[in-house]
Amino acid sequence: MRFELFRDDLGVPHLRAGSELALAYGQGWVTARDRGWQVEVDRWRAEGRLAERIGSAGLVWDRFAARVRLADTARRVHAALAEPDRAWLAAYTAGVNAGLAGLRTAEEDALDAHFGPGPVRTPWPDWAPIGVFLVAHVLFSGFPHVLWRDHVARHLGADAVAWFDDAGPASGSNAWAIARSASGAPLIAGDPHRLLELPGVYQQVRLACPDYDVIGLAFPGVPGVQHFGHTGEAAWGITNAIAHHVEVFAERLTAGSAEGPDGPEPTATGRQRIIVRGAETVEETWIETARGPVIAGDLAGEAWSIRWPVRETSDAGVPAWRALLRARSARDVARAFGDWVDPVNRVLAADREEVLSLTAGRLAARARGERVLPTPAWTEDAHPRPWVALRPSVVVAQHHVDANERPADPAQDLGWRYAPHRADRLRTLLADGAPGGETPASQHRLHADITHRGAAGLVALLPPGDAAADRLRAWVACGARMDAASGGAAQFAAYRHALVARVAADPRLAPLADPHPYGEIFDPWFSVRTHVAEALPALLEALHGEASRRALAADALAEAAAQPTWGATHRLHALHALADVSGLPGDAVPSVPPVPLSGDSDTPWCTASAPGVTDRSWRGSVARWIWDLDDRDASRWGVPFGASGDPASPHFDDQLATWARAGTAPVVTDWRRLHPDTETPG
Repeated sequence: MRFELFRDDLGVPHLRAGSELALAYGQGWVTARDRGWQVEVDRWRAEGRLAERIGSAGLVWDRFAARVRLADTARRVHAALAEPDRAWLAAYTAGVNAGLAGLRTAEEDALDAHFGPGPVRTPWPDWAPIGVFLVAHVLFSGFPHVLWRDHVARHLGADAVAWFDDAGPASGSNAWAIARSASGAPLIAGDPHRLLELPGVYQQVRLACPDYDVIGLAFPGVPGVQHFGHTGEAAWGITNAIAHHVEVFAERLTAGSAEGPDGPEPTATGRQRIIVRGAETVEETWIETARGPVIAGDLAGEAWSIRWPVRETSDAGVPAWRALLRARSARDVARAFGDWVDPVNRVLAADREEVLSLTAGRLAARARGERVLPTPAWTEDAHPRPWVALRPSVVVAQHHVDANERPADPAQDLGWRYAPHRADRLRTLLADGAPGGETPASQHRLHADITHRGAAGLVALLPPGDAAADRLRAWVACGARMDAASGGAAQFAAYRHALVARVAADPRLAPLADPHPYGEIFDPWFSVRTHVAEALPALLEALHGEASRRALAADALAEAAAQPTWGATHRLHALHALADVSGLPGDAVPSVPPVPLSGDSDTPWCTASAPGVTDRSWRGSVARWIWDLDDRDASRWGVPFGASGDPASPHFDDQLATWARAGTAPVVTDWRRLHPDTETPG
């Protein structure tokens, strides 16, 4: 299939073709050329074959993929698609296979040097893009936090779960809308917060054919642009709704059956063979109950299953992916998101006349109290609940913010734990306005805001008359800004670090450090210090009287060893799949400079660390986007690293410096200003 490829000065691919299928082929081809290692890793994850390529470092994931029935779910979704959607995916995977033909990546060479020759590359099946999309989202829901709360209840009692109610989510996003910018047309903007994986999780791309011309941020390995896009006439962006859309059930398993609400029920079971490069092959048993796949526990006793909308309905929302590309109005966007499934997102949609806010996805009808702990499978509450209709479109009259906060409308409270500060701060900035009106350039003050709204409460615990405490009070009075160059921010972070360590060491929390029964894949959700840091004010209130809180704070400040600036320790820690391969030389793992960063976990400029564990930032803004509905070429965007996943490419990390100051680059759509890339096949 013929297509044309152009690039801007940052190497971002702009594709043009005579048909939608030729364009999908071109997107697959250029994605394979630019992100070959990345898309192959996610394809291996989808198939539960990561260990076959990277050795025992991939085994934990492969065991989970087998249990959750990841590949089988992707196949089911693909089989249920209408023919036009299957043809679209087939064109994309044909392009991926053509792009991968003859391609060798630096990472594969490093693995071969370490292990010896590896397995032969096999063609992508047509269902692979669905699997890649599921890989990006299967652990993005709140169900691992349900397991954590179950752990708390089992070790400390059900009442202790409330101690962690105010803990902010581990992943989220910012998005905001301005109904009338300085141009008179709407403007929407934001930034998603995820793990800072290298290469980046989003790929800037432009897709043009006779049916549409779209710029946006794609998941490498998935056709279209799902989360953030601008078609010229319409634009959209999403944040995580933090909804309880994947249900967790406590199971009682015996040979061939599970105890259900109406008595014993048969289970399906099987075994998946997992080849481990450099080690013995293993087999993983999977079991599926009437509620869904068993993802944790003893497969012959106490276990936990999930009811996952994608698997139960054999639908991942693929029709929405295609429909979004054709959107010509905000209401077209809203209609397209009517087919969205997983995860549940809040959506901002805009055209030149209006901005809409809506919630998209599938979710079972559960009262708030039913979202806290796993539902016992042997009770009446385990009967399947119907899927509910989520929030319809609401017209935004002035400003609107979505930042993973608890919704003001109780009917839209779909989850359990929310982010406490970012939304309020963004609303304040929008209410204050920009001189001369809002423009794409003025959105930098929101993307780059580093005000820590939670610092004042922790500093207020400190005794008067102490010189270090007085310096922190002065820092709070000046705005509590988590600036990389700030000594006050460094002092606060050191104080918070010591306070988290002291609270986490409380004997009443000690049982939480006991081994959990849910499986190694969930270990990141069971860091006691991380949970203490997220819920620190609530835990101090629950565990200590006022005098005790003040004594703890004073002791923590006395032992806090601050660096001269926040940026001295708060530095980028990009994650790469090869970093966990034992024995691999360090220089074989692609990396970027550990640049100093402003911001913090719940400032609008999100650069999350783990207070009490490390100041290094491993999660944050994985893209920034500003969509101007008056003039698409006035829009702006950016990613943390670059357009290419090849460490030898000049576009591997050429956006890092801009990203590290919360900046963005102009969107360029004039074909005359782009550079033809003649590498394309044919």
